[in-house]
Amino acid sequence: MLDIKDIAKRNISGYDDVLSSARVCVFGAGGLGSNICNMLSRCCVGFIRVVDFDVVEASNLNRQLYFTEHIGRYKVDALKEVLYSINPFVEVEALIEKVDEDNILNIVRDCDIVVEAFDKAEMKALVVNTVLNNFLDKFVVSGSGMAGVSSGNDIKTTKVMDRLYLCGDYVSDFEDCDGIMAPRVMLVAAHQANTVIRLILGIDD
Repeated sequence: MLDIKDIAKRNISGYDDVLSSARVCVFGAGGLGSNICNMLSRCCVGFIRVVDFDVVEASNLNRQLYFTEHIGRYKVDALKEVLYSINPFVEVEALIEKVDEDNILNIVRDCDIVVEAFDKAEMKALVVNTVLNNFLDKFVVSGSGMAGVSSGNDIKTTKVMDRLYLCGDYVSDFEDCDGIMAPRVMLVAAHQANTVIRLILGIDD
């Protein structure tokens, strides 16, 4: 009979050590970030640092990995709790911090892969440009385009330049459908998480 440790660590045969030794930094704990962390923890990625300074609101519950009891709490603290309930053998570091030019280098310095999961374009640009310009050994996985109700088949992953991957449909559908709903958000999050796993396993294409 399997115990919880066996279940938590059961993964792709032969890759447990590679996954458990990986270090990933996720910027943003909203619709993308919370669901990306969910999938990475289920894949037994050994260390996840999640960075956000926002709190959970009722309006977040339609697409983010939170529950009613988390409303009013810092997202990263609530997410850490949820992730440990999924897989207690993954190390999760929750940083309640607003990212800027002064702290971003130190935040990502000891991580292998950086995931950009912010909402605002200027924050996305800050993460992507800073990491790629200052670290030659780190990959960035970014998300763009998930609003509306267009076909999920429009969502894709593209290697747009060396060490930078972009996931999404790359357009905004707010003029057609004013809102962001769980299915397309989770599709983009899944693309980002899948790209992270592939990069950890040495698949860079």
